[in-house]
Formats: sequence, C-alpha cells, structure tokens
Amino acid sequence: MSLANKITDWLKFQVEKANSKGVVIGLSGGVDSAVVSVLAQKAFKNNVLAIIIPCHSSAKDLKDANLLAKKFNIKTKEIKIDSIYYELTKILPEANLLASANLKPRLRMLILYYFANKLNYLVAGTGNKSEIAVGYFTKYGDGGVDLLPIGGLLKTEVWQLAKELKIPPAIIEKAPSAGLWEGQTDENEMGITYKELDKTIIAIETGNYKGINKSVLSKVNKLIQCSAHKKSPIPIFKP
Repeated sequence: MSLANKITDWLKFQVEKANSKGVVIGLSGGVDSAVVSVLAQKAFKNNVLAIIIPCHSSAKDLKDANLLAKKFNIKTKEIKIDSIYYELTKILPEANLLASANLKPRLRMLILYYFANKLNYLVAGTGNKSEIAVGYFTKYGDGGVDLLPIGGLLKTEVWQLAKELKIPPAIIEKAPSAGLWEGQTDENEMGITYKELDKTIIAIETGNYKGINKSVLSKVNKLIQCSAHKKSPIPIFKP
C-alpha cells in the first residue's frame, strides 16, 4: 500500500472514531497544506472544506491555493481577516514582531474551529515532523488542531509525497514560509535548512551522528528542548 493510501485510510479511521463527517483544513498555498488537502480529498471527497484565510497574504500564495483547489476539485471558502487583525493590533499594546505576527495563525485557528463545529468536521493540521520536532509552529495557532496527517513525515518526505500526488511544481518549489510577515521564510527564521534539519533529526533518532556538524546538532537540540512545552500535556498541579 502506498504512503498516500495509508494516510487516507488513517484519516478515515480517525474521523469515524470521532463520529465526525469530514475535515476542514487551512489552505495557505504552501506545500504542506496542499498535501493535506489532496489527501483529505482522496479520503472524503464531498466532506472536505479547505478554507483560505488571507491576512496581508502574498498574491502568489492566494493564487497557488486556488490553483491547487481547482486542479483537485477541492471545495474552498475564503475568509479575509485583514480588518480583524488590524482592529486587534490597534487595541493591543505595542509588542515585538513575533507577538503581533502570531495573532494571524491564532485568528485562523478560531475560524477553522468555527467551521469544524458547524459541519461536525475535525480540523486537519498541516504541520510536518520537522517543524513539530523543533517547535516551529504557533501554540494555539496552526498547532491547534485535531489531526496531523503528515506529522510523521519529515519536510523532505513531504516534498517527495507532493511530487507523487502531482501537486503543482509552483507550490513544491517555492521557499517554505509561514507568511507571518513580508519576506519571511521558514529556513531563515529557524536558521537552518530543512535538509540539514531532517538529517540532524534522523541522527538524533538513530544515534548515528556520523557527518553531522556539531554546531548544527547543538542548535537542533536546543530548539527541541526550548519548544518542549509546545508538545507536552499542560502541567497540572495536584494537591
């Protein structure tokens, strides 16, 4: 059985177990959300809703999201949140760039769950193993989901699966970005390429550090340690 079929079967099982009808996905125009959307469409056909939620988003991302939806006949809905984001930043005290930028994925999470509740769907997240490992996601933002269909795949494996699914090359080949601010890219923000990151994660998992740069290993270990709170159950005080 192919990897794509294994994931679609897993999706069907998870949705049925939750007594839900389908899934809702935030479609960004990036490769991760493209792969999840196509897999969901294979699993549920008419019970998939991909929501495009622009917030000062690039025209290319919107174009790519619609390109994917059209090619694979995925039902979409566009909800613009520029004005909501603007009003929030007006009433909140000034903060650093990251605090302001993280409002975007947290607002998107609210919208995804609104539609999930409305339709009795689950929210399928688009995080991959590489990002989850080092905490490269917004807590209670794009990290606030019910399912992680590609959460067990490294970014390099997601790219390979995207090719097998025939995702448009324009989506696969562009620089990965969370779209938090203009010109932002994942690799620049993390300070490491996905190729280096994936190689290092594999080394940590296997205990084989041959060919691994010590400074890169130290960096990845620090990222994993500092982001542990994002992936752990909420600590509860017990008297």
